[in-house]
Amino acid sequence: MTRRAAGDAGEGAAPLVVGVGASRGVPVSEVLELITATLAAAGCADRPVATLATVTARAAEPGLIGAARRLGVTLRSYPAAALATVRGADPSAAVRAAVGTPSVAEAAALLAAGPGAELIAGKRKSAPAGRPARATCALAAVPVTLSGVVTAGREGAPAAPAAAADIVMSFPNPPRRGPDRRTTVVGDEAPDRETTGTKET
Repeated sequence: MTRRAAGDAGEGAAPLVVGVGASRGVPVSEVLELITATLAAAGCADRPVATLATVTARAAEPGLIGAARRLGVTLRSYPAAALATVRGADPSAAVRAAVGTPSVAEAAALLAAGPGAELIAGKRKSAPAGRPARATCALAAVPVTLSGVVTAGREGAPAAPAAAADIVMSFPNPPRRGPDRRTTVVGDEAPDRETTGTKET
């Protein structure tokens, strides 16, 4: 798999996906600051984010849900087993021990970006003052030609979407009346709410 530079031809038209890993209890501000810093470092500060993606075990984290709401995008989550099959992501033994897959940020970004996805920024850790990092993120995009046609069949995410992916929909302007419907979980399994494993992913 090839990591593309943000300024490659046709890249500006490609949708951006942000893969995010997190320790339990990560604050929204830390996630947002990390995403902003990663976009800036990759030369993508002016590009919109299409979606956030993470592992199912972290899908219910308030910090990730809150970040998706603030950005006005969808938070997608995938089972650890699906993320573990993604090629092109740098593995980590600590991450595997925490959530069951050797990569979250990079693998989730590639998987959510779909067939032919390529990393444009590898995993980057947050840098909060005075305490350990509790979030990581990576950027992926679906390659497009100069004519705007999405290319497929390259290394990256599998050609078929992962089964049982949970999708948390985030709406920045929910209705004022009735139940709170800012988040909706869709999939074959509910997010893992176990409290074990606090290492960053």
